[in-house]
Amino acid sequence: MNNKEFQDALASAVEARGAWLEKNEFPKLKEECRNFHNSFSIIYNQLIQKRLIHEDPYKQEAKAGEIKVPAPIKAEGDKTEQLTVNLSAYDNQLDFLVNFSQFSLDFLTNENIKRILALIKYIDWTKFSVDTPNSTTKAVVDVTIQAKTGADPLALRVFGDALTAMDRSSAAIMGYLKTASNFNRELYKLELRQNLTGTMHAGEAALDNIKRKFTGAMPGRPFYPDLVNEVIKEDFTPGGEKIRETILKQLVIPENKPKIITKEVSFKSTLFDGFMILSAVSVSLGEIAAKFDENNLIFQNRKQSFLARLRVILRQMMSKEPEPVIYNIEYMDTAKGVPVKELINFTAFRGDIDRKIRSYNGLGGRGGVSARLEAMEEKQLLQLLERAIRDAQSIHKTLTGLDEYFKTEVPKESRDKIKGIKPELSAMKNAIIKANQRRHEYSAQMEEEEQLKKLGVKA
Repeated sequence: MNNKEFQDALASAVEARGAWLEKNEFPKLKEECRNFHNSFSIIYNQLIQKRLIHEDPYKQEAKAGEIKVPAPIKAEGDKTEQLTVNLSAYDNQLDFLVNFSQFSLDFLTNENIKRILALIKYIDWTKFSVDTPNSTTKAVVDVTIQAKTGADPLALRVFGDALTAMDRSSAAIMGYLKTASNFNRELYKLELRQNLTGTMHAGEAALDNIKRKFTGAMPGRPFYPDLVNEVIKEDFTPGGEKIRETILKQLVIPENKPKIITKEVSFKSTLFDGFMILSAVSVSLGEIAAKFDENNLIFQNRKQSFLARLRVILRQMMSKEPEPVIYNIEYMDTAKGVPVKELINFTAFRGDIDRKIRSYNGLGGRGGVSARLEAMEEKQLLQLLERAIRDAQSIHKTLTGLDEYFKTEVPKESRDKIKGIKPELSAMKNAIIKANQRRHEYSAQMEEEEQLKKLGVKA
């Protein structure tokens, strides 16, 4: 096969390989990145729930616009503060990679591949131990050990599964990125042949000569001496024929033969992930309850009429229960797109918050709840997760309305004393969204399982 024949065969192979990568491999890469992010979110939220790091109040405002690796965690300095800021940034970067990046040939350039690799390796999940020389990994290992201390069996299982999944997903991601990088190498070499070296004879094909003509032939493209040397070796040396045969074989699209799988698969772990993430709501609710108690006290101590003060005194003298505190709040129903007005009995509502704190705290597998969750069927777990998500969404709306009420209805002279709950509402929303993602993932896994059975791929 002469150079012209090889170039034509290479062009066809590269075109077919590129289409196959975009259709088959890059969606798998994106899914592995999603799995990686989901597993990290479990660890990240657990660290917040254990109060080993803080919820970053600027997290929602610091959304990523491009892939950028967070700063390393230094051996010296305040570890808690560094972990709070850097892990929040890491979570945002992974979210950007999964939800705002196009996994295509245009996106997966060599530069972006390097950035993704650096992001995945920011914490070395393949050598996640106290002996690691990496200061960032060491800091995360130390805080993870603290999180596991005193944890119940279910929490330990979910935590352990997440760490194992991080290791597995990082290895898979690196494999897909290597495949993409190898493709980019052959695409670059093909372009070099088509634009420059394809018309050269052996005497012209020298590195210095190619470099002089490169900018004019391939404007805007970086010059990679190692790849240029590969083209010279493959096209202009006696042993190049065998190398070219190997390259064409490597670009051949593998056959996708379905495998018969007989092992029954359980997707309970996906639901447990959802429970663990949603349990972080209890932390936010606890902080909101403390702030609302202060806001309510400020609101009730505002200037009252003589008759209002007299009624309070008389009820106290007669040992009667205090009059209910009613707030007329308003919030937006996002599903219907209309404002909703609601009368809130604050005393009863506060009691409801305390009950929900205990309820969501229990979803993290604490106490006897752990055994009950383990014993449930998947259908029951799904229904429980759906109900817990709906409850969290409902109380989030009410809390938003009550927060706005306190800020706007209190007298002007007292407004600077009112405590807002924007960071806590943001943390709640984040947990709700991620728990809902697990619910959708479980449904998708079950649907795929049923389709495989219908197709006869699974027994």
